[in-house]
Amino acid sequence: MTIAEYSIKNKVISWMFLVILAIGGVVSFADLGRLEDPAFTVKDAMVITSYPGATSTEVEEEVTYPLEKAIRQLPYLDKVTSTSSAGLSQIMVSMKMDYGPDELPQIWDELRRKVNDLEPSLPPGVNPVQVMDDFGDVYGVMLMVTGENYSYVELKRYVDYLTRELEVVDGVGKISLAGDQQEQLFVEMSLKRVAALNLDMNTVAGLLAQQNAVISAGEVTVNSQQLKLRPTGELNSIETFENLIIHGRDTGNLIRLKDVATVTRDVQEVPGNLLNYNGEPALNLGISFSSGVNVVKVGEAVDARLAELENIKPAGIQIHTLYNQAKEVEQSVNGFVLSLAEAVGIVIVVLLFTMGLRSGVIIGAVLLLTVMGTFILMSIYDIELQRISLGALIIALGMLVDNAIVVVEGILVGMQRGRSKVEAAKDIVEQTKWPLLGATVIAIVAFAPIGLSPDATGEFMGSLFWVLCFSLFLSWITAITLTPFLADLLLSSKSSEKQQSNDDPYKGLLFVVFGKLLKFCLRFRMLTVVVMVMMLAGAFYGFSLVKNSFFPPSNTPMFYVDMWMPEGTDIRDTYKQVQKVEDFLLDKEQVEFVTSTTGQGLQRFSLTYSPEKSYQAFAQLQVRVNDREQMLDLMRVLDTDLRDAFRQVSFQFRLMEIGPSPASKIEARIIGSDPQVLRDIATQVEDIFNADSGARNIRHDWRERTKDLLPQFNESQARRLGISKQDLADTLQMAFGGSAIGLFRDGTEMLPIVVRLPEDERVDFSTVQNLKLWSPALQTYVPIQQVVDDISLDWVEPLIQRQDRKRTLTVLADHDILGDETAASLFSRLRPQVEAIPLPVGYSLEWGGEYESSNDAQEALFSSLPMGYLFMFIITVFLFNSIRQPIVIWLTVPLAVIGVAVGLLATNSAFSFTALLGVLSLSGMVLKNGIVLMDQINIETHSGKDQYQAVVDSAISRVRPVSMAALTTILGMMPLVFDAFFGSMAVTIMFGLGFATVLTLVIVPVLYALFYGIKPSNA
Repeated sequence: MTIAEYSIKNKVISWMFLVILAIGGVVSFADLGRLEDPAFTVKDAMVITSYPGATSTEVEEEVTYPLEKAIRQLPYLDKVTSTSSAGLSQIMVSMKMDYGPDELPQIWDELRRKVNDLEPSLPPGVNPVQVMDDFGDVYGVMLMVTGENYSYVELKRYVDYLTRELEVVDGVGKISLAGDQQEQLFVEMSLKRVAALNLDMNTVAGLLAQQNAVISAGEVTVNSQQLKLRPTGELNSIETFENLIIHGRDTGNLIRLKDVATVTRDVQEVPGNLLNYNGEPALNLGISFSSGVNVVKVGEAVDARLAELENIKPAGIQIHTLYNQAKEVEQSVNGFVLSLAEAVGIVIVVLLFTMGLRSGVIIGAVLLLTVMGTFILMSIYDIELQRISLGALIIALGMLVDNAIVVVEGILVGMQRGRSKVEAAKDIVEQTKWPLLGATVIAIVAFAPIGLSPDATGEFMGSLFWVLCFSLFLSWITAITLTPFLADLLLSSKSSEKQQSNDDPYKGLLFVVFGKLLKFCLRFRMLTVVVMVMMLAGAFYGFSLVKNSFFPPSNTPMFYVDMWMPEGTDIRDTYKQVQKVEDFLLDKEQVEFVTSTTGQGLQRFSLTYSPEKSYQAFAQLQVRVNDREQMLDLMRVLDTDLRDAFRQVSFQFRLMEIGPSPASKIEARIIGSDPQVLRDIATQVEDIFNADSGARNIRHDWRERTKDLLPQFNESQARRLGISKQDLADTLQMAFGGSAIGLFRDGTEMLPIVVRLPEDERVDFSTVQNLKLWSPALQTYVPIQQVVDDISLDWVEPLIQRQDRKRTLTVLADHDILGDETAASLFSRLRPQVEAIPLPVGYSLEWGGEYESSNDAQEALFSSLPMGYLFMFIITVFLFNSIRQPIVIWLTVPLAVIGVAVGLLATNSAFSFTALLGVLSLSGMVLKNGIVLMDQINIETHSGKDQYQAVVDSAISRVRPVSMAALTTILGMMPLVFDAFFGSMAVTIMFGLGFATVLTLVIVPVLYALFYGIKPSNA
């Protein structure tokens, strides 16, 4: 008994299989995890080291260089980039893409060991090295907490409570706080009062530090009991600080701290990062999800908990949502369900008109059941619903009906020839099951290089392969089991009674016209081949006119405005400009909200968002508008208005990206040792960029040189007074910044104690003339002029950027994101001009940006493609036990390029990474059609027909199933044409398959006739 017979006769088993797929699919779909992007490990860590007082060059040479040298010893390393600025080293360590989430924790431990081993040999004054290996964590829910008239300390107290409550919500992974301002205890000592009492400030500072230290006073045994000795006198309130007794040096009088100082509690004077929401100061709470959870359900649980806590929220405090991945995911999944429903509807409607109502219902039902079965397998293998797996299902939709169409078409033709439904089903399933399996495996293998790639591409795109594998393999199983079963239930048996066995089922207009075209092409076969080659050559030329892009921007109606003030700008001045820009943006009616971060980027709220490092002159605004169209219109207005209104600010507009988002789309890296030579070459590159009207946001990452003040220390005079360079540095630090001398303990909080001068003595640098230093030799204060001869000005490099241990200056530029031009077309114009610049010996040029990202992704993809295609070719050889027949089929694959080029040019779409995936899927579809057609030719030939007639009859008999499969795929892609992510892929598949289907039905017979020497005269 054949499998078709078994399915038809064992109705209970078939019904059970159908019900399991239907109900199991619905239940699995409801339980599937939901994410925005696939779970992906960012393979970067940050090594941050502060070296207070050091210049950028000293930081580079004494901290960054030895750290990079130690880190480079790790065998897993891909690249190391670093930024050395005054007092701070920031090193980004990127591991090779081969390492996944299982290996990385151990790699980060090794990185820490390397850094810790080196730490003792770093210069004195270097603070402990921090290794941030959670740099890649994605916080899918971003809450902004604001409160009118609330201080940062009061906001943080509420946010800490909120964190404790939300951490216990099931499915919440980690909660991180940003924008927090460190609370400090300020002891403002008046130099005038201290000098009047002849007190050494260092003695006072030392006393403060000692008095509040936690120290052991030992233990004593009394009556066999051991008792700890714990002297009192801790400073646990501002009052105890103020009443701290300082011994008078000359008079012997007891002086209290409040006699010479004011003690206050406040936030740090120079913030590291400032956040705003709609112009109000805010704290940012980032919530990440546990792995494998349904993001939508966890998002709802978080919302529910926030609603419960609403009653105890202090009046005036507001919680705003900057980004909610749960809602974005829900929209994407709903969009997919809509696309799926539309595609199924389109398939059924098309089949109703072409194959009849019952056939349409059968194939539509099989399509739905196959999708449901795929959900079951996705649930079993923990594959979430996210952008890539949804894309795979949409790619598969068109291919899932192919096998069912072949079987239903075969049953209809068999019945028209007088066979019973069971006999017709048995004949077609037995005849086509192995060719269909081979064609299905080939379609699956076409995607194997992506999904099974060992690098990041495989990790990110893996679900694409597995979902296609599950769905296509299921489509073969349902085609040979459920399709005959449903055909037996639903198809009318009248047709077989009405038709005689010798009737021709292919006498319709479509078949007659196609038959004449095919015979013409077979007669002039060489001419046909030449025309095809010319069309192919034209298509390859057409491809040179197609725009290229790596990944399209996201659909989310949110964009970023990066602001760069002149290098050296104080973060507080940058913040003032940010507030003005916020007010400017909030006046626009399209704007829903504006958030801003000053001093560094936001926490990573999306996999493709790359937070900017710490720069005082940097700020970024996130602007959310009502919809995408309004967003683009607003950006066009702001592009001009903002630059006109804020002349000293450099603006860069950026859309939310779906793929990797480098700092700029075009990056020219100049590598060499001398900063001046690097800057000279960069000027030439910038001139070339500026000369092109399509280039925007032109700058380089070493920024403008900045000024330092250099007090000229008179060493001989200082020695006579007993004053060291350290004493001078400490006095200046205390006078203009404040010196941290210890910790003030307040429950679980540890507040740094900062000694500084009162505001009227420290805000203006001109007060430096009034500064005094304590002279241990004279036991009194002396004016600073006695040890400082002069104060000079020096120009310094504010930032020194390095890549792979070499100084690297990167010139950055972008294309006009609001225009039609892509970054790739602008790059193709600029590249030859920049590469023509003569470089000195020892200097080189490299390209980064989108060019590098795209090349890396394609290199990873194409490195495994040859093996995949070889395997596909071997399968075709196994199917036909021949070399010539597989070659005939494979020669038709490039024909899809003709349609792809026409489609992309006609719709003005860019050839993106998703379009490349479309081309891969096309190769599987075209091969599938070719295999089905070749198998039919073999069947006709083996039945004893004349070879020429067999070729013609086979092609005509395959017209309906092949064209129906193509038509359903093409129309099923219609809902995706307007999708930002899948649009170019949909165009690629629709046009490529449309052309390839027609050409395959003609070219396979023509090439077969050529290879086997078959001529019409033989008929």
